[in-house]
Amino acid sequence: MAEPHNHAKVGYSMILVAASLVVIALVGIAIGEDVLYADKIQRANTLLFEECKVIDFKDPKCEKFHNYLNNDVAGIYVDFEEGS
Repeated sequence: MAEPHNHAKVGYSMILVAASLVVIALVGIAIGEDVLYADKIQRANTLLFEECKVIDFKDPKCEKFHNYLNNDVAGIYVDFEEGS
C-alpha cells in the first residue's frame, strides 16, 4: 500500500501547477490584444542603444549599457569619464 502522505504532496503540487497556469492565463489576457508587445519593447531598447551610441554613452539614461561595453564580445569600447 502506498504512503497516504504522498497523496497530499501530489495534491499540493497539482494546486501549485493550477495556480501557475492561472498566472500565465492572466498575463496572456493582459497583453492579449497586443501580440507585438515584446517586439515593441525590443525596438524601443534598440533605438535607445543606437541613440546612446551616437553620443558615446555619456547621457545618464545610457548607464544601463555600461556593463555590456568595453569588452571583446560587444566590440564597442567607450571612455565613460565625463572630462575626456
